[in-house]
Amino acid sequence: MSRTFPFSQKAPPVVLIFAASDPVSGAGAQADMLTLAALGCHPATAITALTVQDTIGVHDLAPVAAEQVAAQARAVLADLPVAVFKFGVLGSAKNAHAAADIAEKYPEIPLVLDPVLASGRGDALADEALIDVLRTRLLPRAALITPNTPEARRLSACATEDLAQIAARLLALGARHVLLTGTHAAAKGPVCNHLYDASGLLEKTDWARLPGSFHGSGCTLAAACAAHLAHGKDMLAATRAAQEFTWQSLAHAFAPGKGQRIPDRFWRQKHVAA
Repeated sequence: MSRTFPFSQKAPPVVLIFAASDPVSGAGAQADMLTLAALGCHPATAITALTVQDTIGVHDLAPVAAEQVAAQARAVLADLPVAVFKFGVLGSAKNAHAAADIAEKYPEIPLVLDPVLASGRGDALADEALIDVLRTRLLPRAALITPNTPEARRLSACATEDLAQIAARLLALGARHVLLTGTHAAAKGPVCNHLYDASGLLEKTDWARLPGSFHGSGCTLAAACAAHLAHGKDMLAATRAAQEFTWQSLAHAFAPGKGQRIPDRFWRQKHVAA
């Protein structure tokens, strides 16, 4: 009996992730992969660090050798047509330099940077040497960065409460768009996100604040932005769609462990199936 195989005529867009591994798949490379797959992209990875973490916090982080990070990325880029880079936890300043070296060789590929400096519990994920590489080499290469307000203040070295000033500093360092997220603002009222470019504020969006806390919300947002850019959306449309996807993922989150809830990136597929 003969069988035919329904090979697709068109491959999904490829997003290359530079991120650390998370054993519980709530954050990090696994969260990016789930998000990208849910949004119709093919995720490829350059793993930057191995972590020991759970839904409560990060207990250990072991950077991968910078040469291995670069080798992973080169193998992917030599074989697959990468549409977008997505950067998360890089593990060390050496890894950040190695990743920047790769990105600079492909200036035509947009780069989405999620500057993860600490876990949701506050565990440090970046030292000052790594932050310096983010400022000097990756911000100038980034089409979009997606910091929360503490990350944005630290990256910009601005202590001000004025979000426009913080964004202006990050843009002056080279980022072309800044999506400042309001998840770390006062717990009352909506979550207010602000998208800026060199012209100033492009859009402010308010989202109902959901109860509880979440493991991997920032990873989900940045990966969703990368996915929509990979599908050809412009920055405004991509960030709007990514925020909607992320809010729904959090609204449908589940709590399999003892700590934070995990976003359900496949909420849409489950809703359609129902």
